Amino acid sequence: MIGDITEAKECRRKDPMDLFRSGHVVKICAPMVRYSKLAFRTLVRKYNCDLCYTPMIVAADFVRSAKARDSEFTTNKGDHPLIVQFAAKEAQVLCDAARIICPFADGIDLNCGCPQRWAMAEGYGACLINKPELVKDMVRHVRNQINNPAFSVSIKIRIHEDLKRTVDLCQKAEAAGVSWITVHGRSIEERHQPVHYDAIKTIKQSTSIPIVANGDIKTLKDAENVHQMTEADGIMVARGLLANPAMFAGYEETPFKCIQDWVDIALEHGTPFTCFHHHLMYMMERITSKQEKKVFNVLSSTSAVLHYLNDHYGV
Repeated sequence: MIGDITEAKECRRKDPMDLFRSGHVVKICAPMVRYSKLAFRTLVRKYNCDLCYTPMIVAADFVRSAKARDSEFTTNKGDHPLIVQFAAKEAQVLCDAARIICPFADGIDLNCGCPQRWAMAEGYGACLINKPELVKDMVRHVRNQINNPAFSVSIKIRIHEDLKRTVDLCQKAEAAGVSWITVHGRSIEERHQPVHYDAIKTIKQSTSIPIVANGDIKTLKDAENVHQMTEADGIMVARGLLANPAMFAGYEETPFKCIQDWVDIALEHGTPFTCFHHHLMYMMERITSKQEKKVFNVLSSTSAVLHYLNDHYGV
């Protein structure tokens, strides 16, 4: 919820662009449905994650319904810098959502990359890469209506088969005042095919704004390699951080200290059991045997999970 409102208002806003000006590659936790919520963001920030995104929120619902705002968005004083990602297809609706969120976050991101059928059918997500004038208009509207110059406006895209179209989209967004662009190096049709890192490099060389590379980055070494290949200013990770929230701190697999931290943070935040359990299943994937997984993955209560972790790992 736009909870901890008094706390959030007291918090000094951060300019996310300062991260890109630092000269270091910016390490970013991707927007993930159900997963990149406050408790998980709190965890990855402990392990060298520089910038976190919320899960994608449908802007129209967010603007229309206080109930949607309460269920979709929670933050606190330590949850910065924070980018709220919206699905939108109308410039004014995105502006209205940005205006509501502005006191509590450091920027918004327009989702132009989600390939799920429902999103595309509604005119959201990846279908926007085929509407460069609309994307440009949406970015410009937010820029003109939010009068905090430190509030960032970014977009996250997939690439076209014809890369010239993607470069054109990025240049139009840049002209409209976009802060940075995250590029998932696959087309709408591609799911598990290799990521086109060369395409990300081409986009980087065709623009003057920060470009963030996204897709198939599982370790800190992968992040370094992708940075070398693409010259990107930032690296955004989704599944790699789910499997190992300590990845950006250089751990090859989730350390037990990180599992302990997750238990403490999740309990403190009142994380629902399913989410609490799923995160642990991801984190322990590489460090448990098949037999252990069979037992752990069917546990059905927080107390059962806590007993298991204590008995087997001393957590």
